[in-house]
Parts: sequence; C-alpha cells; structure tokens
Amino acid sequence: MKANKKFLRQPKSFWAAVRTIGEACGYTQRGKGQIKVPTILELEAAYEMLFLDATKLRSAGAISEYAHAILDYCTYRAEILNSFVEPRLMNADQAKTAYLKLKRQFKPKSHLPLNKQAGRMKVPNYFTGMVNTLIESVIGENECDFNPRRLTTVTRNGLPVRTLARRIDGAFPSCINPRAVWEIKEYYYTTTFGSRIADGVYETLLDGMELEELSQIENHRILHYLMIDAYDTWWRMGRSYLCRIVDLLHMGYVDEVLFGREVVDALPGIARTWLTLS
Repeated sequence: MKANKKFLRQPKSFWAAVRTIGEACGYTQRGKGQIKVPTILELEAAYEMLFLDATKLRSAGAISEYAHAILDYCTYRAEILNSFVEPRLMNADQAKTAYLKLKRQFKPKSHLPLNKQAGRMKVPNYFTGMVNTLIESVIGENECDFNPRRLTTVTRNGLPVRTLARRIDGAFPSCINPRAVWEIKEYYYTTTFGSRIADGVYETLLDGMELEELSQIENHRILHYLMIDAYDTWWRMGRSYLCRIVDLLHMGYVDEVLFGREVVDALPGIARTWLTLS
C-alpha cells in the first residue's frame, strides 16, 4: 500500500493533532472490531479536556478547514484499514499455505529463518519466507542481503557518511550503500500485544527518521519498506498500532507498507524497480 498523495507533505503539527486525537478519542469502535472515526463533537470535547483551543475546530459555526482536514484523514485511515488491510492479513495456517505454494513454484535458495518460539510453535518464519522468495524470483542472481548481520551504512569516498542505529531485516543489494531496505514484522504465535511488538512500530519510525535526515542533508535516497502480518496480533489486539503504521506511511517515513498477502501481488513489481536504480 502506498500513501494517499492527498495526505502527504502535511506539516508536523497536523500529525501532532492526529496523534493527540487518537490518544484522547480512541482508535477503535468497541465491540465492533472496526477502526473508529471521531466526530467533531468528540474532537471538541478532547481539545477542551486537554486545555487546547477548541475554537479552532469551527469557523462561523461550521467545521473549520483545520478540523475538516483531520476528520478527512481519520475517515480515509479507517476506510483503508477496514476494507483493504483487514482482509489481507493472514493467520499462521494461511501464511504456511501461501509460503509452501510459493516454495513449490520458485524453489528458493534464500535464507529462511526459524521463529523464536519453542516446541510445536517453533517453525519457519513463513511470511519472511514469502518475502525472500518473491524478491529472489525477481532479482535472480543479483546480490541481495536477506539476513544482514551488521548495521546499514552509507559511504562516500571511502568513509562512512551515515550508519543507522539498528539492524534492518533485508537490504538490496547490500546493507552497505543499499538502494532499498525493508523490515518484516510477523507475530503469529503471540497471545498479547506486548511491548516488543509495540517497539517494532517505533523502530520503523526511528529508521524512517534517520533515512529522512540522510535524504535531506546528504541528498542520498534509500527506499524503505515495512511488511507486516498476523491477523490476531495486528487486527484483534493491535488495531491502534495499525493506525500508527498508516500514519508513518503518510508522514513519509516508509515508502510502502505491505500487509499480509498483499506481498504476493505488490512485492515482485517493487523488486523490479530496484533493478533499475543506480
């Protein structure tokens, strides 16, 4: 999923308002399993509760342009999550079936790590396997780092220009001077939306902010992708974090987010574009 251009290049103050409203009004409709769209009355109540200037939400009695922009985005975010994202997220059995189908089709050679579970739940990371297989099917024998074991670094004239603070999950063609990097968040066997999963969202934000600074200051652009899956974890327990991920996309901190089985349709085309970059 790419960002809706209508909501790109909004000022940081816009996203401050979106986060403030999400925190105050909530992200989900309780008992309905859907993403919530706040009303103008809820916005006003939230601003008054937080001692903010609620008069900015109306102009001559009508909803102000400021409030309309916020509500318009919240409506879009709810619609895209409810109608597009939710049906594309997979459970463990669905991911296994999808991976095995791709494995039979492409016979991949790329790295397939095991998850960190124990006992009968210790199985391959099926979603990672899907991602690696689909990328390999496009790039062929071209170099690609499916399992970076060092920090991502950009160099110039034999010296480091920037080194990211944390390791990413994959890089093309290498984690040294990559054209594209990606992160994979699959959590099929978790029973609670714990701090580790929440931290994964903030790690993506950190990487995105570092890559934004690299682009703005050094004029060096690296494509940044986030791929996530696990229906129960993200949809049943973590819908508010899905909202935050859509926010990250529209803030420009990731170029695309791929949800669940969306990788099958979208990732080959994305990988083909990497081959044309210099």
